[in-house]
Amino acid sequence: MNEFPIEIVLSLLGIVVASAAFLREFVLVGRRRLGYRVQMDTPVTGETESALAGALRNLRTPEDGGQAWELANLSLVLVRIENAGSLRIDDNDYTMRNAESDRVGLHLVFPERKVIGLAVNELSGVPADNLGPGSGLGKWDRVEGTRFEGLIDLPKVPLERGHHYKILAILNREQGTGEPKPPTLIGAVKGGKVAPTESKSGPSVKLMALCAFLVAVVVVQLVVALVQADPPPRDCAAGELTVVGSTAMAPMIRKAAQDYEKTCTDAKFSFAFEGTEPGLRTLARAGHTQNMLAIGDGSKGNSFEALTEHPLALGSFSMIVHPGVGLTNLTTAQIRDLYRGNIKNWNQIGGPDLPVVLIDRTAGSGTRRALESRLLEDNRKVFPYTSCIGMAAGGAQCEVDVTEEVAAFVAKIPGAVGYLETSAVGAEVRAVSIDGASASADAMRTRRYPFVGVEYALTHGPIAGDSLVTQFIDYLANGKARLTMVEFGNIPCSDRVDLEICTA
Repeated sequence: MNEFPIEIVLSLLGIVVASAAFLREFVLVGRRRLGYRVQMDTPVTGETESALAGALRNLRTPEDGGQAWELANLSLVLVRIENAGSLRIDDNDYTMRNAESDRVGLHLVFPERKVIGLAVNELSGVPADNLGPGSGLGKWDRVEGTRFEGLIDLPKVPLERGHHYKILAILNREQGTGEPKPPTLIGAVKGGKVAPTESKSGPSVKLMALCAFLVAVVVVQLVVALVQADPPPRDCAAGELTVVGSTAMAPMIRKAAQDYEKTCTDAKFSFAFEGTEPGLRTLARAGHTQNMLAIGDGSKGNSFEALTEHPLALGSFSMIVHPGVGLTNLTTAQIRDLYRGNIKNWNQIGGPDLPVVLIDRTAGSGTRRALESRLLEDNRKVFPYTSCIGMAAGGAQCEVDVTEEVAAFVAKIPGAVGYLETSAVGAEVRAVSIDGASASADAMRTRRYPFVGVEYALTHGPIAGDSLVTQFIDYLANGKARLTMVEFGNIPCSDRVDLEICTA
């Protein structure tokens, strides 16, 4: 039975919770919300010596001879009215019913207290005209039975998100004793509500809880990923396998084998990459074996009839030049002339006055066969073998055994040109385009880039379906190693759209 997919459940849970929180905050609850909070509600008793003393004495002994107010019954209240939702509130969004004036949008109600004075003392993003004379701002009293209430009418003030205004009221206690009842804001807005709010001096508790939950989900997923082993290839096989052949493909095959060993711990690999033809000869001499696999650039030809080819990917090769050559493009005709000995100095094709030095692979190299078949029409000058060790500018041609040496000698010798697997091109040399095309996957698929070759795995004789060699070939052709081949710039032959290019 398959293991319970805990990581999938956690991912879905995180998505559901985050989506629900978003909908609740911005679609359901927080569409429109007109909030209010009481920032001050304090008696004025004993404050006659404060900064407001003159005003308070005037209340007790009015200069105009009017009613004298008992300071013990007076209080100062400051109320903040704000748009605490996610949408703008327009004047036509207020839905107050039974208001005496159509300009009134809200009632600020003070139970048991009479409003004897009011002022608007702070406007944030609110034009003063919206709360000025004629706006609907006013005060009045309401008596229902034995209940007394002082009210302030608030006009239908348009509020952008986060904007607010404040009302300062002077109240006189008409009923009751002890702590006065707090004021309330009465009204309604379309698609939302009017409700008290709290001062936000720190991050939202709900937001912090949501963040903590999502972090916990991620941590649990990470722990699950670390504890659970990577899923094995389609079928794991035990045993030992020696891989021989192409030096150009060696880095890619080594990485694929290391990844296979991580999940199939009973599989062990060893390597002897000395070039395509030496690898084919080694496999042919080994006879029918389940413990050896050869990797080759290009077809085996007619020399190794006993070996069976398994196409893996279409790979690309690049022409590289010494940085001093300065050219960024070579035509196929120029490459042919270089390797046929017709171009001996770079100034013949627009380069500097430097003798051409050909850095060649030894005969039997799959990369060399790709050069000769794809670019040289199997027609090139046959040079006597010369080692590149000790070669200097002015020499005609020399040969190396492995891919790494090509880049090293091209970088070292002025006027040098060579060729290698595209993934092996380093910063010390310059890869040139061919006929204006670079070695991109798109150019390979459309056949605009000519220097390509099919890469094969080769076996000797019939091999068992459950053997390590069979399972590793399947891992390369159809399993996770396909991503490794793409990483190294190759196009897997198992991709249905690319079957044709691997047989061309």
